[in-house]
Amino acid sequence: MEPINQLSGGDAGAEAEAFVPPSGLQGLRRRTGPVTLDSSPRSGRAGDGRRTTFREDVGHAAAETYLVTGLAFTLLGYLGIGYQWISQLIALLLYALLLMPGFIKVGYYYFFSSQVCRSVVYGEQPRNRLDLYIPRDHSKSCPVVAFVTGGAWIIGYKAWGALLGRRLAERGIIVACIDYRNFPQGTISDMVSDASEGISFVCNNAVSFGGDPNKIYLMGQSAGAHIAACALLEQAVKESKGDHTSWNVAQIKAYFGLSGGYNIQNLVDHFHERGLYRSIFLSIMEGEESLPHFSPEIVAKKSSAEAIALLPEIVLMHGTGDYSIPSSARYNPFMLHLQAVNNSVYFTCSETFAEVLKQAGGKVKLQLYEGKTHTDVFLQDPLRGGRDQHVEDVISVIHADDADAREKDALAPTPERLVDEWQIKLARQISPF
Repeated sequence: MEPINQLSGGDAGAEAEAFVPPSGLQGLRRRTGPVTLDSSPRSGRAGDGRRTTFREDVGHAAAETYLVTGLAFTLLGYLGIGYQWISQLIALLLYALLLMPGFIKVGYYYFFSSQVCRSVVYGEQPRNRLDLYIPRDHSKSCPVVAFVTGGAWIIGYKAWGALLGRRLAERGIIVACIDYRNFPQGTISDMVSDASEGISFVCNNAVSFGGDPNKIYLMGQSAGAHIAACALLEQAVKESKGDHTSWNVAQIKAYFGLSGGYNIQNLVDHFHERGLYRSIFLSIMEGEESLPHFSPEIVAKKSSAEAIALLPEIVLMHGTGDYSIPSSARYNPFMLHLQAVNNSVYFTCSETFAEVLKQAGGKVKLQLYEGKTHTDVFLQDPLRGGRDQHVEDVISVIHADDADAREKDALAPTPERLVDEWQIKLARQISPF
């Protein structure tokens, strides 16, 4: 299968029309002061910062639903019809149905909360949009997290970060969820380029939406963690060589990688067995010869000491029960079997990436969540309400040097439960991830 770099002109044009704010790209870029947000819970915000009507919100919801549906059918078209994917699709539908009460509540917040500024344009390509989650109290500059969502490089979408955005915004942190071109609209180099441009926009425009330019953090989940790590390392390598760049690694205080895969050269067989077939994956990654270039672990091994020294603190987070992208071979019976058959197979994700970074002189912290699956940390646990360990760990890093923020954290209200426990437990058993 040959890589496909873009959708048909009609599809791309329709998508761009659905997302471009009325004022266009320059509307936010010309802003020089903090965005003033309406506190009314019934109003949304357009990409240019103005209030939107209920009719516009409903229209936008319909447009985004259409886009997500299109992504799903595109995915099915590439995967084809087979027993494995039919069973996976059924499992996914049942999983979503069980968690639907929570998804509906989060969706209502996403479309109708005045704290969400949707589809801010950050670049010229289709899907070059980001969503901003702004704390209610934005009287002073807030830390900013630039978040790259997951989605198997095929169904990633900025709205997938709504629950995380809500939880962090409730604790005084601005979240910018960056959208990017998926396959087949783009291949991995397009995704990394989009993510880098989105990061650049956040770094260079943080003040315009009330962010603190000295407290910007980068985060990615699953495929988004891989893409964000690629963008960060690419940036460090360019800077170490003296190349011109639109943002600097020094602008990022820390990188959070959640459930990411950092050596995709060693993930091809694993993904193939789980249904992301080799031909599709290699098309996404632009061929087998490109795998080392888009494997952050391999890039880190080959990078100069100057490039590694530029990197911010790297915080790698992973559930030990994650079989979609396992944290280590010893937690994955399938990979252990492969190792027994072929001693040359060596699986690597967060743990080995952390070890490589340490040996190269990088600042790295590894946080493992015992028994947690690929979706537990990002979805099931936050939907339970209460103090979510992953969110608390992220906040503890961001607020480490802010005594006032830590004091507020101790007094922060406990998030409400969004889904009943029996539904979460059953969804966990059914989850295809």
